[in-house]
Amino acid sequence: MNRALTLHDLIVAGIALAAGLAAALLLRLALRWLGERASRTRWAGDDVMVDILRTLVPWAAVVAGAAVAATALPLTPRVGHNVNTALTALLVLAGTLTAARVITGLVRSLAQSRSGVAGSATIFVNITRVVVLAMGFLVVLQTLGISIAPLLTALGVGGLAVALALQDTLANLFAGVHILASKTVQPGDYIRLSSGEEGYVVDINWRNTVVRNLSNNLVIIPNAQLAGTNMTNYSRPEQQLSIMVQVGVAYDSDLEHVERITTEVVEEVMTDITGAVPDHEPAIRFHTFGDSRINFTVILGVGEFSDQYRIKHEFIKRLHQRYRAEGITVPAPKRTLIVQQSEPPIAFPHQRDATRTVQ
Repeated sequence: MNRALTLHDLIVAGIALAAGLAAALLLRLALRWLGERASRTRWAGDDVMVDILRTLVPWAAVVAGAAVAATALPLTPRVGHNVNTALTALLVLAGTLTAARVITGLVRSLAQSRSGVAGSATIFVNITRVVVLAMGFLVVLQTLGISIAPLLTALGVGGLAVALALQDTLANLFAGVHILASKTVQPGDYIRLSSGEEGYVVDINWRNTVVRNLSNNLVIIPNAQLAGTNMTNYSRPEQQLSIMVQVGVAYDSDLEHVERITTEVVEEVMTDITGAVPDHEPAIRFHTFGDSRINFTVILGVGEFSDQYRIKHEFIKRLHQRYRAEGITVPAPKRTLIVQQSEPPIAFPHQRDATRTVQ
C-alpha cells in the first residue's frame, strides 16, 4: 500500500459497491419492463436486443461499482492490476454466457422456421452452445494472463485419443449433421425405415433421432443407423400425397354409372373432411376382371400421411351408403367346393387275422 487504509476509504468503497448493486437491480427491473413491451410488437429484433441487455447490463453495473470501489482503496499497483483483471474476466464471462444464450436461441428459431414445426434440431443448438462457450473460456484465460497455446496443443493431442474412444458417438454426431445438412430428413417429417419403424421426426440431437409413431410412443434411432438404412420420407418433396383404395363391383353393373357415382362421392369427401385436398381431381381406374367382380382403384388426395386413415374411413362409409342407394352391388367372392367320397378300404385276409383279439 502507498498509504494507510482509512475509514473514509471504506465508506467510499462501500458506497460505490452499493451504488453498483442498486443500479444493477434498477436496470434489471427496467429491462424486464422493456421486455414485456417488446414482446407485444411484431418485430423480433427488439426481443433479441432486450434479451442481450437483460443479463449483460446489470453485470456491467456491478463490475463498474466494484472497479470504482477498488480505485477508492489504497491498493498496490500489483493488487489493483489483479483486481481489474478479475473484474474484466467476470465481465467477459457474463458476455459469453449472454452470447451463448442469444445465439443458440437464434439457431433454434432458425431451425424451427425452416422445419415449420415446434420441434427443433438440437444438434445445431448444442454445437453452437459448445463453440461459443469454448471461445469465451479461451478469452477469459487469455484475459487472466494464462497462455492458451499449451492448452490448445494438449487438446489437439488428447483429441486423437478421445476420437478413438468415442468412435460410435462421433459417427452418430457427424451422421446427424449430414442428415440435417442434406435436408433429407427434418423435424416434423413422417418417415418409414426399411426395418419397420415409422412416425413423425420429433428431434435430431447429437446422438440419435427421436421419432413419435402414431400410437404416441417415442422410437429412438441412432443417427448412424438412420443415415445408413433405406428410408421413405412421406413429407418430401411435398407433404400432400395420394392414396389408393381398391373397390370392386358386379359384372352386370353399368360401369359409366359406377364411375359417375364414385366420382361424386370422392368430390364430397375431398370437400367435407378435414385433412383432404379440396382441389384434388378424382381419379378412377378399372384394371382387373376378377373372379366375381370388376376391380378398380380410386385415388384420393390427403394433406399428410396421418390423414389417410380418416379419409379412407369416411370414403368407404359414404361409398357403401351411396352404392346401396343406387343399387350397385359389391359381390363377395364365390368358391365352389366339390366333396368326393372315397370307397372303404379293402381288408385282406392276413389283415383280418392280425386284428383278431386273443382271448
